[in-house]
Amino acid sequence: MGGTDTRRGGSGRFGALKAEALAANLAIPGLGLAILTWGNASAFDPELGAFAIKSSGVEYGELGLEDMVVVDLEGRVVEGTRRPSSATKTHLVLYREWTGIRGLCHTHSTYATSWAQARRAIPCLGTTHADQSAREIPCTAMISPEEVERDYEAGTGELIVRTFSERGLDP
Repeated sequence: MGGTDTRRGGSGRFGALKAEALAANLAIPGLGLAILTWGNASAFDPELGAFAIKSSGVEYGELGLEDMVVVDLEGRVVEGTRRPSSATKTHLVLYREWTGIRGLCHTHSTYATSWAQARRAIPCLGTTHADQSAREIPCTAMISPEEVERDYEAGTGELIVRTFSERGLDP
């Protein structure tokens, strides 16, 4: 991105979208939501029909706008030279299915990962949770071997959608 100022959000058609995704990704390690490079955030703009997501394998402390990759709803990279996150297909499925969402965060925080491996929904136990939603946060079933073999990342997104749908939940 020759000439793009990564400190101010850049310019061009996708500059603001990339800046939003960058800010969300930079918040992840400070909040203790990921270790190493495991995790990412994306920002979606329905008018552009695209989302910006962290590129794969880049350390959080080294992230800049050039590390944000813009992907359209067909899964094509429309801006960026790096490889998008391995979770891109999961984000793609969710943005296609749920037109009201504008951002996603995929993390491997210690507590959330431990809770998910117990295969239990997160109950609403306090006002901080209730400020966002009075409902429990569902945990999906295990992804099937067939879904893993077919396309693990897309299958993960489909499983999340199915879990919410089966419970009548609107994200």
